[in-house]
Amino acid sequence: MSAEPVKELTEKKKRKNAYWAKLERAIYEYKNVLIITVDFVGSKQMQNVRQQIRGKGEILMGKNTIIRRVLRDNMEKNPKLEALLPYVRGNMGFVFTNHDLNAIRKTVVALKLPAAAKAGVLAQRDVVVPAGPTGLDPGQTAFFQTLNIGTKIVKGSIEIVGDVKVCTKDEKVSASAVALLSKLNILPFEFGIEVTTVYENGAVYDASVLDLSPADLVDKFSGAVAKLAAVSFALGHINRVTIPHSFGRAFQMIAAIAIESDYDFAEMKLVKEMMKGGGGGGGGGGGAAPAGGAKAAAAPVVEEEEEGEAAPAMDMFGGGDGDDAADY
Repeated sequence: MSAEPVKELTEKKKRKNAYWAKLERAIYEYKNVLIITVDFVGSKQMQNVRQQIRGKGEILMGKNTIIRRVLRDNMEKNPKLEALLPYVRGNMGFVFTNHDLNAIRKTVVALKLPAAAKAGVLAQRDVVVPAGPTGLDPGQTAFFQTLNIGTKIVKGSIEIVGDVKVCTKDEKVSASAVALLSKLNILPFEFGIEVTTVYENGAVYDASVLDLSPADLVDKFSGAVAKLAAVSFALGHINRVTIPHSFGRAFQMIAAIAIESDYDFAEMKLVKEMMKGGGGGGGGGGGAAPAGGAKAAAAPVVEEEEEGEAAPAMDMFGGGDGDDAADY
């Protein structure tokens, strides 16, 4: 019994298998992925980016259907890959890397090239054609009249009378705007690779998070803790974030009682030194004098706290002047 002849794979099938293997290798070789969009990005531009990140990362593009199949096929081994599935849509790709994500992202998005306006595309910015000479001959005056743009002839050339806004940011570019900008040889936009989302060792988050410095993260965390403590106190709910404040308030009350009763303990030494350094007076002898001095010294503590809270609100308007505040 003769064996059936083995069918040769078509070139398309070979390319598909090669891409499948390449994507699978990248999934297990790299732990971090930048999800990118490449709308209006040319092949030459992509090639330049590949060269700049060579040795640090790898860019993989491909059909979304194949990418989804590869991810689903490997989800049993690595369930975290499921987090990537919702982002496999549109004109997208992956940048695989084990290096610093922020550095790779900056390299990838840095290369942008000027581009002409395209009808139906959302404008990246407001585009204004300035008043002045266009370099076009008077025979093309009808073109500007069709677009309702005021012109005049100066020294044998068409000159636009006033500034003309042809595109508004985040609104679709019209066909007439494309025709005008093309006629004047204006390239108003620039296109490049955009990094939208980050996949870091199984966690997925917005790429804008990479712009946050460690100090920004500490500030955000501290602000959230302070808000949570304030809400907890308002609700009368005791938890971890309120305990430090409760201890602080309790110690203030104990210190005030100790000063009033002229009672001394180890922790009061620092309090008394601070009071003396702040001009609290009262030093150490007799019965009534320490009590009177304690009241005088205790009052500034509350006043300083209130002034410290009020000061930022004053500075928000650039000083205490009422007129300045109104102008702001």
